[in-house]
Amino acid sequence: MESVNQTASVTEFILLGLSAHPKLEKTFFVLILLMYLVILLGNGVLILVTVSVSRLHTPMYFFLGNLSFLDICYTTSSVPLILDSFLTPRKTVPFSACAVQMFLSFAMGATECVLLGMMAFDRYVAICNPLRYPVVMSKAAYVPMAASSWAAGSAASMVQTSLAMRLPFCGNNIINHFTCEILAVLKLACADISINVISMGVTNVIFLGVPVLFIFVSYVFILTTILRIPSAEGRKKAFSTCSAHLTVVVVFYGTILFMYGKPKSKDPLGADKQDLSDKLVSLFYGVVTPMLNPIIYSLRNKDVKAAVRNLVSQKCFTQ
Repeated sequence: MESVNQTASVTEFILLGLSAHPKLEKTFFVLILLMYLVILLGNGVLILVTVSVSRLHTPMYFFLGNLSFLDICYTTSSVPLILDSFLTPRKTVPFSACAVQMFLSFAMGATECVLLGMMAFDRYVAICNPLRYPVVMSKAAYVPMAASSWAAGSAASMVQTSLAMRLPFCGNNIINHFTCEILAVLKLACADISINVISMGVTNVIFLGVPVLFIFVSYVFILTTILRIPSAEGRKKAFSTCSAHLTVVVVFYGTILFMYGKPKSKDPLGADKQDLSDKLVSLFYGVVTPMLNPIIYSLRNKDVKAAVRNLVSQKCFTQ
């Protein structure tokens, strides 16, 4: 009962963000706003194209539409809060709103990890077993695959958010972040968080380690198959069907490794600079990756480019 009362006493959190660097806030407000608009436009166009163009009603583009919708949800769960914090002197967020934002961000991140693994399996079957592709990747298979990605990500987020929000918070409600990032919130708890740490570790293995291993093994088989193709034109054509996905995977996981894999500075001055650097990397990770995804798939996919051109020309013609 005591823990419940202590938790209830914290009615809001204060987001530190870039408060220590006020000159940067307006600059980043404009930059992040422009990037957010590009995210909405780029991913919105991809969703529209994959839904309205019949020849794109295939497993690969179905997963791509899910990825675009996921990126819109992920950024919308955090970017408006970040933009508001850049303009508001006192950057506060209610306890309940913090829990919702934490759940949505974690759910979208976990779902994307699983979804990228599903997309790797799709490319593996298409290149390594092309004759069986229509059977293996039928609509009865790829729709449940996408649905299970969303369900798994949401379930994991519900567990982590529930464990975090049940902790007692004893007065210190300043989050040293732009949003209610779960690790930043856990640092404010005045109780043992060992269960949370263990749970987060297990979740990271399941949603980061397993998909990375699965994607790596899939692409080992894919590259082996491509190298066996006798003609250079055949190899180029086969690789082009998976190059966009591989690029997205490298950007997504590469940024995560850069964020959490670099050593921490022990020097106080260096720690302050690294704190700012970590915040900016985290900020751009949340907007750059969703912004790049539609650009990568548009530039590296002739079907998508052709569909976008046809869609634009039809709109212009009807006007």
